[in-house]
Amino acid sequence: MNKKQTIDLDFDRQHIWHPYTSMTQPLPVYPVTHTQDNKIYLATGECLIDGMASWWSAIHGYGHPVLKAAMHHQIDTMSHVMFGGITHQPAIELCKKLVAITPNSLQKVFLADSGSVAVEVAIKMALQYWLSQGITTKQKLMTPLKGYHGDTFAAMSVCDPINSMHSLYSGFLPEHVFVPAPVSQFGQTFDHHEAHQLAEYFAAHHQDVAAFIIEPIVQNAGGMNFYHPEYLKTVRQLCSKYDVLLICDEIATGFGRTGKMFAVEHSQIEPDIMCIGKALTGGTMTLSATLTTDKIAIGISEGEAGVLMHGPTFMGNPLACAVACASIDLLIEQDWAKQIALLNDALSSLHKCTELTHVKNVRTLGAIGVVELTDAVNVEKIQAYFISQGVWVRPFGKLIYLMPPYISTKADIDTLSNAIYCAIEGSHFK
Repeated sequence: MNKKQTIDLDFDRQHIWHPYTSMTQPLPVYPVTHTQDNKIYLATGECLIDGMASWWSAIHGYGHPVLKAAMHHQIDTMSHVMFGGITHQPAIELCKKLVAITPNSLQKVFLADSGSVAVEVAIKMALQYWLSQGITTKQKLMTPLKGYHGDTFAAMSVCDPINSMHSLYSGFLPEHVFVPAPVSQFGQTFDHHEAHQLAEYFAAHHQDVAAFIIEPIVQNAGGMNFYHPEYLKTVRQLCSKYDVLLICDEIATGFGRTGKMFAVEHSQIEPDIMCIGKALTGGTMTLSATLTTDKIAIGISEGEAGVLMHGPTFMGNPLACAVACASIDLLIEQDWAKQIALLNDALSSLHKCTELTHVKNVRTLGAIGVVELTDAVNVEKIQAYFISQGVWVRPFGKLIYLMPPYISTKADIDTLSNAIYCAIEGSHFK
């Protein structure tokens, strides 16, 4: 492969709208020519250690031979075919694997093409289930503040209404019931006042609420909040008591990221609906899934509509399903739990940042490390500094965090941690 490329940055700046970016004052973008293992190579010659796993998806790094082989084999056979009225072995094999590794009660799988769409499908499932039971009052959702579930409209409506990236749309979105964000931290003592507070919300609103949606154990883009497993366990108990469905959004936390295959395992609970995505294909292609129980699937199917009215064009894409199968097998074969434990040990090097003036908190869980500052980061300035240090780290708000590929070595994590430390110490973030 010829990796010497001419990249037209002028055209990019004039015509291409990057995520969360202004078209009149866009943040700089860095031209990438190729990736390999856990490295990103720029056209300007830099080799960067990736601390983001491409928004938490490339868990095996880039260009893994097993994933490449799976895609090569599948592309020679069938890249895509519609899923309406048709099925194929890659989708069947993937769903077998998902049913096997997710909580036992999740027996039905709906394949979609992005995390946000998986959340949309989950919300549709919850609302349609109750309508199918003849209950028309359950039209709202309940969710904690500091949550984040995606950028499409139903997903936006259950993101934090004030502090999220979607507050501009508050007048256009359905109004749901928001409960206080979890406060008791993972590894610390659970404050039972939180359980009492949750119980009050359920008692007051359950007749109107179809489902409670939550990111299990880690609230990600809403603030990287690592909360106590007892909070999630309490939510499960209250959902069961008050006939509210529980949706767990495992899009960011699934496939080992928190130290469990799925974060719900920290609380030893099973949701009624689970959303997965991101790492599902090992960061190679877009794919997601929404899993649910027999009870919900049958309840919807026996209702007035008789079907779930959703069907993305690229649903069950064979190429994506084939590489997802390979990624899951690779994860299991490589002793993922040991990999995560080693990464967690390495990420402890971030704790030296606690000695710095502008650092409010440092926390780690599984293969996640977070340095929370007292002030918001100047993304453009700190990004340029990280490039100069040979690392790729993309902060947001007051948070500088790492979610590296699982193949990252201790030396890689030390380099990433040192770059973060020096960026804060030298005030390269202001």
